[in-house]
Amino acid sequence: MTRPYTVVLIVPTGIGAAMGGYAGDALPIARAVAASCDRLITHPNVMNGAQLYWSMPNALYVEGYAIDKFAAGSWGLQPVRRNRIGIVFDRSIPEDLRIRHLQAADAARATLGLDLTDYVVTDSPLGVELRTASSGASWGTIEQPDSLLRAVDKSISQTGANAIAVIARFPDDPGATILHDYRHGTGVDPLAGAEAVISHLVVRTFKVPCAHAPALAPLPIDPEISPRSAAEELGYTFLPCVLVGLSRAPQFMTTSSPSSSGIWNHEVDAVIIPESACGGSGLISFAKSARTKIITVAENQTRMAVLPKTLGIQSIAVKSYLEAIGVITVDRAGMSLDSFYPQIDRLKECQ
Repeated sequence: MTRPYTVVLIVPTGIGAAMGGYAGDALPIARAVAASCDRLITHPNVMNGAQLYWSMPNALYVEGYAIDKFAAGSWGLQPVRRNRIGIVFDRSIPEDLRIRHLQAADAARATLGLDLTDYVVTDSPLGVELRTASSGASWGTIEQPDSLLRAVDKSISQTGANAIAVIARFPDDPGATILHDYRHGTGVDPLAGAEAVISHLVVRTFKVPCAHAPALAPLPIDPEISPRSAAEELGYTFLPCVLVGLSRAPQFMTTSSPSSSGIWNHEVDAVIIPESACGGSGLISFAKSARTKIITVAENQTRMAVLPKTLGIQSIAVKSYLEAIGVITVDRAGMSLDSFYPQIDRLKECQ
């Protein structure tokens, strides 16, 4: 019996990816890849579509910092039937906006049967600030990270949560050029970089699944919104997709010796990533494995310019995700890619 064919799908956050740089617009890619493999490992940026989501039984929802640790072999992934999700609110969220999010959480309990704990409010406003790098990529800072960590610790220790949804108040600037461009499908998600800072901090400190949903005032109606960013226009909160993802996110195994009950980096058969975004530590770790194929997608352009050849990474270069799915289908079937080209070189004597 062959072992499960495992694929990691990465679209880095906040770098303006043409596909996966908006509100859950990489979900169709994830669905197709999941249908072509036994196990898909991907991250919230790929799976989160605000109030839209799509549950896939063979997909593992893993925060980006945890993927890096998994790729390095430091952490394993333990699939679960369900998690008990704690919600942490930023104290600076207005009461009416907090109520909207609580109603979304209660709806997830009543409609989807999710297991949520009582919520925690941070003891100080988190003070999220947004930044943009010279490349155009987004990032951000938190003025009060200790307040966030105290609230998460309270949620875990007092309510028994083993996965954390953070809802932080983000700055409102509906007239900003970067937000206008993003809503119209030509810019970088201005929130994604700061969201990654929040979830990375929680996962690194507590080693539990975490994802973030920003709290924002509703934006003015714009009939010209891009379909790729339209999911974020549907309501008052982005929380539903986060709760669904966290509900079955794998727990992290941090023992030094791999256990047969979990999933470890040596079991990954292929990694799919945008061609220009190969500088992340996770991808570099995966590239060190002789058995893991790195598949780079050219048409998913980003604001980065880190190509595999620049880093000495051997990859299978494809134009589209459709071609990438073809590659993993052939590999999963145990066939050589050489058989699918019109010219096949004759075998030669090994000298």
